[in-house]
Amino acid sequence: MKFTFAHNNINVLDLEKSVEFYKKALGLTEVRRKEAADGSFILVFLGDGETNHNLELTWLKDWDRPYDLGDNEFHLAFTVDDYDAAHALHSEMGCICYENPGMGIYFIEDPDGYWLEIVPKR
Repeated sequence: MKFTFAHNNINVLDLEKSVEFYKKALGLTEVRRKEAADGSFILVFLGDGETNHNLELTWLKDWDRPYDLGDNEFHLAFTVDDYDAAHALHSEMGCICYENPGMGIYFIEDPDGYWLEIVPKR
């Protein structure tokens, strides 16, 4: 028996704002979308164009407040081929929330408060 990654899911408050953020900050694009027949939810799957792994954004119609992310340190990590250019873009966007120069990494925060680790390709 072998398991492989399919996708990760995060819930978002403003779907289009999140789709736009992930496109601008990380170059992720919409791969597919599923809308409930009753309009209660929308799922948008984002991909990087190189791997089969997707990020699933879930929007719930009746959710009207920011998500409580708790105290866990869950995050997604992305490697980048041009770390300096990525850092400059994220600085310009104002989304860098934590830097660890000693480890050579930093984190950005999406519109819902999720942290995303940026790691140089090694």
